[in-house]
Amino acid sequence: MIAPKARAGTTAKTGPKPAPPGADPTTVKVALGERSYDIVIGRGVMASLGARVAALRPGAKVAVVTDETVARLHLDAVAAALADQGIAASRVIVAGGEGAKSFRGFAEVCEAIIAARIERGDLVVALGGGVIGDLAGFAAAAVRRGLDYVQAPTTLLAQVDSSVGGKTAINSAYGKNLIGAFHQPILVLADTAMLDTLPPRQFRAGYAEIAKYGLLGDAAFFSWLEANWRAVFAAGDSSANAAREHAIAVSCRAKAAIVARDERETGERALLNLGHTFGHALEAACGFSDRLLHGEAVAAGMALALGFSARQRLLSRSEAERAIRHLAAVGLPTRLHDIPGGPPPLEALMELIAQDKKVQRGRLTLILARGIGAAFVASGVEEREVRAFLSEKLAGQ
Repeated sequence: MIAPKARAGTTAKTGPKPAPPGADPTTVKVALGERSYDIVIGRGVMASLGARVAALRPGAKVAVVTDETVARLHLDAVAAALADQGIAASRVIVAGGEGAKSFRGFAEVCEAIIAARIERGDLVVALGGGVIGDLAGFAAAAVRRGLDYVQAPTTLLAQVDSSVGGKTAINSAYGKNLIGAFHQPILVLADTAMLDTLPPRQFRAGYAEIAKYGLLGDAAFFSWLEANWRAVFAAGDSSANAAREHAIAVSCRAKAAIVARDERETGERALLNLGHTFGHALEAACGFSDRLLHGEAVAAGMALALGFSARQRLLSRSEAERAIRHLAAVGLPTRLHDIPGGPPPLEALMELIAQDKKVQRGRLTLILARGIGAAFVASGVEEREVRAFLSEKLAGQ
């Protein structure tokens, strides 16, 4: 039996109001009492990193954790922004990719932070995508029993999702993000100019998380995305930048509101996992590799969640197909057979789904939908129903 625990509400109402070039950045507050922090969104805001760090933690040293690709593109500029304020910065550079979120990667980052003599009053800066944010954030949570850190996300996915909310983790052989901690940053600095260097495939993967916010709780925003997604993908002129920054800001506001109400995912925050139970299983089955990026897995997972919802007669098939059609239109995978190399076998997927963090006493919990913008937490989902559904999808139905 499927029992709803929490339902998403509508958050965004209108389209963007284009900002003139050089306009002030957008600031979204994550309201968590004395642990509240700002998400600062705008083109070129990374230049203010040094001044913001100096204001938040006067006299602090910094360890910047990043990967090899981001280091080549952005590390010198970030170090210069810190140096402008007289802030000493150590560099911790790891290999890129999901493989860095391992016990070995975690140990390397922790030891490097300690070797740099970063003390409790100092800071870690996570400069990179979701992998770096999760890894550096978890290291900050553990070293010296807790260091403050700043999220400086450089990918679209990280700017709208993983950098916000304090979830930090590494992967286990049994699944994704199974080892970690809740540890909130003191600042998120989302410089949209950094997205200019993002490969198209990575940008599409990040867009999956933007679409997620419309699907889980904001039908009006999803409709806006259907009409304006090409502007979100475009770069260069001010109108395109306005659409992109609007989509990022709406996404961050939606997540900030949910996190403020349910920081440790005891209820409503689980809605943010729309598509993730299926998606994480697909990622793990693909070996956490470039074969299937996280956002691509989420897109396929959302298509499966919506398809399963329709199969359970929770929403109309036409609504499910509308949502899936949009994800496919932007170039995201929506079918198991879209996965390069072919889909994983049924038993492997079911074993991985059984390890999902939302499983309670062996019973599955999925995020399903009663309509676009009306997701809910479904507890007690029968494994046999999921198995039958996936079996149909693997057969190409």
